[in-house]
Amino acid sequence: MQITDELDHAEAALIRKSFLVFCIHALAPVGQAPAAHHRFLIAKLQDIADGAAPKKRTMVCLPPGSAKTTYVSRLFPAWYFGHRINDRATTSIIAASHTADLAESISKDVQNYVRDNEDQLGYGLETESVAGWITTRRGNYKPAGVGGPITGRRADLAIIDDPVKDRQTADSEADRNRVWNWYSSTLRTRLKPGAPVLLVMTRWHEDDLGGRLLKYQPHLWDVVSIPAQAVENDPLGREPGEWLWGDDTYNYAEELRHAKSEAEINGEMRDWSALYQQNPQPLEGALFKAVFLQVIPEAPVGGRDVRAWDIAATKQVGTKDPDWTVGIRLRRMYDGRFVVVNVVRFRGGPDEVERAILNTARQDGPGVTVGLPQDPGQAGKAQVLYFTRQLAGYRVESSPESGDKTERAAPVASQVNVGNFFLVNAAWNAPFINEFASFPSGTKDDQVDALSRAFMMLTAKAGPKIISDELLRAL
Repeated sequence: MQITDELDHAEAALIRKSFLVFCIHALAPVGQAPAAHHRFLIAKLQDIADGAAPKKRTMVCLPPGSAKTTYVSRLFPAWYFGHRINDRATTSIIAASHTADLAESISKDVQNYVRDNEDQLGYGLETESVAGWITTRRGNYKPAGVGGPITGRRADLAIIDDPVKDRQTADSEADRNRVWNWYSSTLRTRLKPGAPVLLVMTRWHEDDLGGRLLKYQPHLWDVVSIPAQAVENDPLGREPGEWLWGDDTYNYAEELRHAKSEAEINGEMRDWSALYQQNPQPLEGALFKAVFLQVIPEAPVGGRDVRAWDIAATKQVGTKDPDWTVGIRLRRMYDGRFVVVNVVRFRGGPDEVERAILNTARQDGPGVTVGLPQDPGQAGKAQVLYFTRQLAGYRVESSPESGDKTERAAPVASQVNVGNFFLVNAAWNAPFINEFASFPSGTKDDQVDALSRAFMMLTAKAGPKIISDELLRAL
């Protein structure tokens, strides 16, 4: 019995010392265990508790459903009281969320972890109201809604979990100012000297609470930002394109693949970039004012049509995120208006690209000029020559890419921004508008490139090079 008691005592001491050990112990009864990104986050939280963090304020930005709230807002406060159990001073935590209801729901979950692990943590609950409670070892926990009152409280630790409720509040300047004012004039004034602040959130807007703090106080914050799909210099060491949480059977990575595919189809890549990649983009891009792209029921009759292509020949396989092959049919009306009649957009290998270009030309008819990009070098010339031979009977124009993408897009942007561009109502509208709204900071620009080429074909005085039989013989 004495040996058992000593082992239990040693286990409890280790649990109170190590947040990782506590997480493993607390989650074992429900068959869960920390994944790689959770362990990375746990190490950060351990440093905060030990006073070893590089900065007193830490921002944690992860995608929805990645269990950031479980570790930061539920498990960590329960363990933090036990970790500081030998401190003589009272330990006080203020925990805020976008609404008081959410804050109190999280408060209830923290209480449950305390009850389930009371012997190991070394304390229990003296009072149990979810609106605020006290531990048996001089700790107190106060949940609050962002914007709600917390006067009369002083915190050794402040946790702000999801201060932004939804897209509507994120896009509202008044709501963003409300959250900022609450943070700076209410929460900030409730901190004890040296108290750490934890902001855990999914990014929504470049000017949300996280964005504004990084704008005005970048030197104060240690940022833990883990995107759904890895980019260069990933904090977890993933290769670019690799999905988050693919290291156990929870299947979160597969859900992320579906979420991105739906966002691309639905034209919701602004939300994907913000919520999942932690890289919010402005509602309007730096070049195009996509709000001026007008949708009309059908294309007006008349004018001149071209179909311009931006070609990629890589299938979507595994974690890769290849470019799209895009063919845009653009009509210039006799009164000077421009109408995007149709957009073909897909990912496929060389054979699929070839079939799509040929089949689309047949559907458009010989009256629609086909525009092809010519990559530098002999291979680019050979590709154009090959496609032109396959398109016998159609007018084909080719020109090399020159200047950067923004320069090429500037002429068409000037027409879009004065309301001179129209889109025929179709399923491709949303992805099209989304890409133009985020250009040039968005992840994809294939439709922008194709439209720039089409616009140049319809407006350039000298015109691109026309592939004629004489030119083919010279090549």
